[in-house]
Amino acid sequence: MEGAMADHLPPITPGELLREEFLEPMGLTSYRLAKEIGVPLTRIVAILKGDRAITADTDLRLCRFFQLSEGYWLKAQVVHDLELQRRAIAPELEQIHPFEAACA
Repeated sequence: MEGAMADHLPPITPGELLREEFLEPMGLTSYRLAKEIGVPLTRIVAILKGDRAITADTDLRLCRFFQLSEGYWLKAQVVHDLELQRRAIAPELEQIHPFEAACA
């Protein structure tokens, strides 16, 4: 039941993670974050809205600012993207059978 329910909820975007786990608890605005990491405000706003993906450049800047391991934000982006794609091609994936090598 949980798995079926999760399939109906959209996957969490890196922007949601950024807003709910970092900005809001820390009392940071998107404007301040943009200024602190040296990117346009429009980039942060687009990420928060889910309209823009995390890039390597943004990952490095956010990781440095929040003192996280490099790749943290890219991993969140990949998890999000894989989940969206898995849902989009689920019927096709079901038709693919794993390769089984012949035992020698």
